[in-house]
This record gives sequence, C-alpha cells and structure tokens, in this order.
Amino acid sequence: MARLKLDFPDHLFIFSTQLTVRVTDINGANHLGNDSMISMISEARARFLFEHGVQETGPDGVGIIVTDLATTYKAEAHARDQLVFDVGVMDFNQYGGDIIFRVTRPKDGKLVAMAKYGFVFFNYKSSQVAPMPPEFLAKFPQVNRLG
Repeated sequence: MARLKLDFPDHLFIFSTQLTVRVTDINGANHLGNDSMISMISEARARFLFEHGVQETGPDGVGIIVTDLATTYKAEAHARDQLVFDVGVMDFNQYGGDIIFRVTRPKDGKLVAMAKYGFVFFNYKSSQVAPMPPEFLAKFPQVNRLG
C-alpha cells in the first residue's frame, strides 16, 4: 500500500500535453522506468511554463528551482503508450508553490501516476531563494495561497 496519497481536484488542472513512451524509457521489468517518468514530468512542466509565458530563468537571473518531487504510480506504462500529462499549480506562498500532475493513458482511461513538484524562485546570481515575481503570480490569479 502506498504511503503517500496524492489526489487533486479536477479544476486545478489547467494545461494538458501528450508524450509518447519511448523504447529507451523502458526498464528491466519491461515498463516505464521511474527515471524516465521523472524526465517526462519535467518535460510536461517545461511545456506548461512555456505555454504560460514563464521563462525557466529570466534575464535577471531569477528562475524556478525544484525543491521536492512526490510521485505515486497507479498503473504500468509500456513502449509506445501515449500518455496525457494534465498540469496545474496550487498552494502558492511568498517564494513558490506546487506544480501538480495527473498522468493518464487515453487508450484505456487508466490513471498511470500522480505527482507534485515543490518549487521556489531562486536567484542564480546570488544563490538565494527569491520572492515570487508579481508577473508570475498574475498569470495564476485563481491559485490558493498559503501564508
């Protein structure tokens, strides 16, 4: 039984993208490997940010850095499976928040995985956590705030 439970309301997912499981994503057990799933989640995150006009790192040296990742697996995925990554954001605070993911396989409607990235804004020039830029916050006015 999973020690971690990730369950997010449907309305939080505001972006969707599709990725294909490559043969090179398959592990020794003949299904999508954990390392490849993390890479696919990272790609979905990058597409989400790009779609919303967010640069990974701005000209001022401030960008997003991942602080933690939690993933729960619900079903196996195999080579050439098409997977849909639904992405959203929640739990904003002064410095960051969470990017959430729901991974499904449309062919059979299976939920493959749920995931959550914690992130903060980080000034790569000074190597310090930075406040969330107002421009980023303005892109997601519906997101709940913690503290």
